[in-house]
Amino acid sequence: MLSRFKKIKRHPSAQVDTVPAADISLRGAEIAAVFYGQRQGGDYYDFLRVNENRVIFGLLDVAGKRENNRDILRAAQSAFREVGEQLLAGDAVNEADAMVALCLELNRSIMKAAGGVRSCPGFIGCYNELLGTVCYINAGHTPGLVRDNSGTRTLPATGLPMGLFPYATSDAPTTAIEPGAALLLVSRGIVEGQCKREEFGIHRVKDAFQQSSASEAREIGISILDTVQQFMRTPPTHNDVTALALVRSKTS
Repeated sequence: MLSRFKKIKRHPSAQVDTVPAADISLRGAEIAAVFYGQRQGGDYYDFLRVNENRVIFGLLDVAGKRENNRDILRAAQSAFREVGEQLLAGDAVNEADAMVALCLELNRSIMKAAGGVRSCPGFIGCYNELLGTVCYINAGHTPGLVRDNSGTRTLPATGLPMGLFPYATSDAPTTAIEPGAALLLVSRGIVEGQCKREEFGIHRVKDAFQQSSASEAREIGISILDTVQQFMRTPPTHNDVTALALVRSKTS
């Protein structure tokens, strides 16, 4: 089965970004990201096929306003795409080692472009289509969430945010994405959405993800953004709000 990541019409509460390059196809899976309104902060996401069986993806949140961090975002994108392909293109490559090296290069690129320290929490992953696994690094980012038949589990931080220390390293564990399971990443703007000074929080993200009937990647993201807006009782324009989902087909 071949699923394609496609553009869809604008949703009342969300937009869908296309990957800066061509759309990508996944065997037995799909990936998509949605965000609300106009970009104002430092959220950056991307997907890239690096070989016949691997796709890398990431969600980063560079500190500061977008007008002040465009060069940093461009440097991060360049490193993610160029170095990611170099490190993970080989069939026999050790994914964990390659992901650690990619994180280090992203860290260096961010600090060089910033001219010093610039906090950048991020979650980067490598989806292996043959194995149905994701090797990932959570560099001080909001936890990833995996929903499957056993419930919804969290993928907590495996290291410090990028952009703080030149040689900081992170662990790169691997998690299984079983047929029918979904992985969800959300930006800090979703977690920090407030109503009467109470934050939406990762626990509400987890509950909304678990209870959602959405099964397609883009629809999962839209359902999360809708839930945040309902909680806040106003459009979430306080920060960038982004959701990225990877869904494996039940028949894969």
